[in-house]
Amino acid sequence: MVLVRLLQKYLRPYAHQIAILVVLLVAQTVGNLYLPNLNADIINNGVVVGNLHYILHTGEWMIVLTLLIGLCAVVAIYWASRVAMGAGADIREAVFTRVQGFSARDMNTFGTASLITRNTNDIQQIQLFLQMALTMMVIAPIMCFGGIVMALHEGAQLSTLLLVAVPVMAIFIGIVMVKVVPQFRSMQTKIDRINEVLREQITGVRVIRAFVRNEFEAERFAAANSDLTDTSLSVNRVFALMLPTMMAILNLSSVAVVWFGGRLVSEGSMPIGNLTAFLTYILQILLSVMMAVMVAILLPRAAASAERVMEVLDTTPVISDVLSPVAPSELSGQVRFEDVSFEYPGSERAIVEGLTFTLEPGATSAIIGGTGSGKTTLLNLIPRFFDATEGHVFVNNVDVRDQAREVLWSSLGIVPQTAYLFNGTVASNLRFGRADATDEELWRALEIAQASDFVLAMPGGLDARIDQGGTNVSGGQRQRLSIARSLVKHPSVYLFDDCFSALDAATDARLRAALKTGTGNASVVIVAQRVSTIMHADQIIVLDNGGIVGMGTHAELLTRCEPYCEIVVSQLGEDAAR
Repeated sequence: MVLVRLLQKYLRPYAHQIAILVVLLVAQTVGNLYLPNLNADIINNGVVVGNLHYILHTGEWMIVLTLLIGLCAVVAIYWASRVAMGAGADIREAVFTRVQGFSARDMNTFGTASLITRNTNDIQQIQLFLQMALTMMVIAPIMCFGGIVMALHEGAQLSTLLLVAVPVMAIFIGIVMVKVVPQFRSMQTKIDRINEVLREQITGVRVIRAFVRNEFEAERFAAANSDLTDTSLSVNRVFALMLPTMMAILNLSSVAVVWFGGRLVSEGSMPIGNLTAFLTYILQILLSVMMAVMVAILLPRAAASAERVMEVLDTTPVISDVLSPVAPSELSGQVRFEDVSFEYPGSERAIVEGLTFTLEPGATSAIIGGTGSGKTTLLNLIPRFFDATEGHVFVNNVDVRDQAREVLWSSLGIVPQTAYLFNGTVASNLRFGRADATDEELWRALEIAQASDFVLAMPGGLDARIDQGGTNVSGGQRQRLSIARSLVKHPSVYLFDDCFSALDAATDARLRAALKTGTGNASVVIVAQRVSTIMHADQIIVLDNGGIVGMGTHAELLTRCEPYCEIVVSQLGEDAAR
């Protein structure tokens, strides 16, 4: 069972705590089993014969025993909570660590909403089951077995009642489990769907309002919510019958014990104290079965959640580090493509094919082409977000597949198409790449990125608040802060993926001019749609249908690259192409 395999692995560090817990629970259960026997002795040897001294003496022992049982129960629950929460935290950390190593393809396989659910709700279900199991699943079998032994000792004549009550309970529990297990599995999937819809609506709230799709999105959420609600109600209807049915079996068993036991007492074949003790033991036996039922209620959902968590933990990332990574001898900043091709699994053709070029340190290289020509894909091959299906990509004269990814990433400064800022301050976002950067270095990066003016105008300056995703600043401001963040890092290679699109022409020109001095001897790679952004680059690579159709400076490409001329004419007019 997947749940057992998961718990075996993550409970191993808590073996000593579990051992203490088991000892405490055994002591608590044995004490509870012994109390009815003492009560029977008080009735038989004290109340019936009128021996007050015996009643007081035995009562004192019962009080002491009850206090010890209470102490054991409190300490046991404390350790059970510590173990359950600790194991849950370890599983959550393991899932988080594994997801951090996922490639873009792995992320797409699971989906963001599902990964969030697996690392929150699914692990919470496992924690809840574990906490209940660590207490009740230890107490229940001991109490059940011990109760049967003690019941036989107190009144063997009435023990045949157990042959009716316990099997009836077991059959009923089995029917319930068969019915609800599939529904629990589907519930987790439907929680995924709720998270997915809700996440889309929160992230895309501006688009929804702009296109007046509020009602449509409300209906979409209502459909997902209704689907989950119907499944939950179906499960709860079954459980709504469980408690009354179990209590009915319990109470009917008690009535049967009193009915038949009363006859035995009147006949003189059973002392009244033994009947009282037997009644207590049969209640303990049936209560232990009910404890097992409570754990069994949680088991199907925990099992389904464990399967979903293990799917993540058992997934081997498509892209991973080699066993013996090679570290670059120097961070030269050179990037070299040698006959590189890439295609997605199942695609009919390669996205990029036969790419061979070199990006030299200290120079600005630009990549331009039509939509779908492979510009972003090419850029993603450098930090190894995807692995080339053919050929080799070298960074700092070492194949990216031979480098440890963290070493590779530490030499790169990446500004993606969609600028993303984290919840915090301007300073905390800029220091994301280099935590020890001084305020002077932050302001220098902001000046190069043409962001110092608006940061100075913000309340608090570097300490101004930034909302999650940077939603409290404009798109152009987000892009400039993201560029400043990469400049603070001082990498040997800068990768700008169409991150100037939200800037006006004047700001774009000033920023590019400042980058010339701000990036030093690093390699600068700019992916852009606008010719004005890249026309002054030292090298321009023109892509079309995944292949290189031109390479050179702006002037050189105007004379020999027709696709580039078409782009220039479409954006700047025919005069600019002469």
